[in-house]
Amino acid sequence: MLIKSLHLQRPSHTLSNAYALVPAAGSGSRLGAALPKQYLEIAGHPLLYHSLSVLARHPRIEQVFVVLAQRDDRFARHDWRGLGARVKPLYCGGATRAASVFNGLLATRDFIGASDWVLVHDAARPCLGREALDRLFAELESDETGGLLAVPVADTLKRANRASRVSSTEPRDNLWLAQTPQMFRYRLLIEALRAADPATVTDEARAIEGLGLKPKLVLGDTRNIKVTFPEDLAIAELILEERGKVAKKTVRKSSPRRRVSPSPSRGGR
Repeated sequence: MLIKSLHLQRPSHTLSNAYALVPAAGSGSRLGAALPKQYLEIAGHPLLYHSLSVLARHPRIEQVFVVLAQRDDRFARHDWRGLGARVKPLYCGGATRAASVFNGLLATRDFIGASDWVLVHDAARPCLGREALDRLFAELESDETGGLLAVPVADTLKRANRASRVSSTEPRDNLWLAQTPQMFRYRLLIEALRAADPATVTDEARAIEGLGLKPKLVLGDTRNIKVTFPEDLAIAELILEERGKVAKKTVRKSSPRRRVSPSPSRGGR
């Protein structure tokens, strides 16, 4: 497959820039919906809209690239103008997540610098919060390897046998659940993915580990859920609606109140 690089003017900054890349070429078959889950409506917008929103509005992120299936005809049907001009679709998705990310990196090779940061975020994570994203930048900005958002495992882990019976209870000490975004330098990430097996690499950190490096775990947020099953949609919608209510209350409190001048007295002299 021939992948053309973007014809965009590269910003001339001395500091490393940051870009987001969102693989959205999957079908979401486990959800059992009639259309790809990234286009299911949730809280008034396609699920993908919410996943892109916090990235497109973050001041550290120059551009948000969305990697779509080559024959995707749904993206253009939706209105993305509310996210501003930072969102750019790339029609070069692959058969796996790793292949889509790799193709997206190839397509942007003339735009993103070797030492620039790339934040890969799941299209099916619509509840990423600004605080977690700020924390990711704060902890990784000067890190040599990069890292990812994650949360410590809280539940007891059971290993099952083929009969779906418990074969053992696994210790949860030092176990974390990986989330996204996962943040690595462009050159390191594309080299890691080039050397990895796309069929077995389920996230970017795994590819980096394959080079013998140790990505840093940055505390995420349990609300940053991945929509995989039907019940996840309802949970994500509740999170987004509650977050929207809090944002509206904050705006009201911060808005200056108009002072009302007292009416002139109508009393006689």
